[in-house]
Amino acid sequence: MTTLYAGGWIVTCDDAGTEHPSGWVLVDGELVAALGDGEEPEADERVELGGAVVTPGLVNTHHHLYQTLTRARAQQADLFTWLRELYPVWARIDAEAEYAAARTGLAELALSGCTTVFDHHYVFPRGREGLIEAEVQAARELGVRIVASRGSMDLGAADGGLPPDDLVEELDSVLAETERLAGELHEPGPGARVQLAVAPCSPFSVTRRLMQESAAIARGLGLPLHTHLAETREEEAYCMELYGCTPVEYLADLGWLGADVWCAHCVHLSADEIQDFASSGTGVAHCPTSNLRLGAGVAPVRQLVDGAVRVGLGVDGSASNERSDLLFEVKQALLSARGRDGPEALTAREALRLGTRGGAAVLGVDIGRVRQSDGAFISVDVAPALPGTWNVRWAVAIRCLLLPVPASAPRRSRRAARRTGSRGDRPARSRVPVRARRAAGCRVGRGGSPPAATARAAASPTLPR
Repeated sequence: MTTLYAGGWIVTCDDAGTEHPSGWVLVDGELVAALGDGEEPEADERVELGGAVVTPGLVNTHHHLYQTLTRARAQQADLFTWLRELYPVWARIDAEAEYAAARTGLAELALSGCTTVFDHHYVFPRGREGLIEAEVQAARELGVRIVASRGSMDLGAADGGLPPDDLVEELDSVLAETERLAGELHEPGPGARVQLAVAPCSPFSVTRRLMQESAAIARGLGLPLHTHLAETREEEAYCMELYGCTPVEYLADLGWLGADVWCAHCVHLSADEIQDFASSGTGVAHCPTSNLRLGAGVAPVRQLVDGAVRVGLGVDGSASNERSDLLFEVKQALLSARGRDGPEALTAREALRLGTRGGAAVLGVDIGRVRQSDGAFISVDVAPALPGTWNVRWAVAIRCLLLPVPASAPRRSRRAARRTGSRGDRPARSRVPVRARRAAGCRVGRGGSPPAATARAAASPTLPR
């Protein structure tokens, strides 16, 4: 079946910066069959966009989905203080909580037009299993591409690290689990919807040996590498005291600079270190809101872009952002760059490019533009938002959020789903776990959905995922 989305401002984000102010996109099944302006092609169905902006789906290069359930804590804290307050809370996570957090966080990201998400999961409480599988299941149900990761921490407080000792793992266990998940979940090649990265947490929570062994296993399996780096001045002081060098110098010494590596934050980089990133092909996930919230500073985005470093955008965890909204990060990247380097530091289109093509380059996938024969991962934003109109993105994400819990959901979520099913003539309640609905801001009770959401979603056109 072919569907024509017409009457929109098509921002392709291609190399030429092509835009069609009164354009259309023809979708055949799940692929973009054609796009342009002028005379419209024939289609089985025509959807009038009424001037909506159409962009590629946004690409999130750094997130912590499990943190969706732990927002608004440690409000006046720097990074290390914030982590010390939250580690004990995160130590109680299990597969049910991870599923609820991931389903909610991914739905929120979809609301903002995000279709591809990298999730950095590094908290694995002892005796808890199925955490990565739970978030991958949530992504599959919602139709969002996910690059999951097997993160890790093995440097506890007793050995000079930051995390508590009961939250760190043994090196051999980390490597074995990484190899297992790669074999079970990773989809190679174009069109993959689930992939895996290897992602030790940070220089202050991971030993030198685990960093080196992780790089070796990732490169042996053909998987990318990721870690946090140069986020705060405190991290730099920690590395200088423990390793006698800056965080970037430490990574270089470990063999961790390369085209298969990208690092989150990179707020505190010297001009020489930016050049090291450029020459090695190392990428950067820029997380402006999180960095501002924790008082970490503002990354030198203009200098990174001018230096030909791969730069994408990341929401980071909801616990240091309070939301999962990648379009908001596009705006934050624009404003924070101007706040740092002046009003000409970044244009609106450059900021959008960071959230699309930039993120695709960081993740090493050929997406981030609207073009013929690509998958129809497009974002449609109804603008302006007039009274009585409905944002198409919201309708799509609301439908995702209200999907029934499948039989393969974590066990306690399935029991909750059965308990909230229909009884006689009473209307059935939402089968999304209660914790997920509360975290998503939904009314928890009979019906379980936001007011009028179902009616509005039903009246809205269905976009291809």
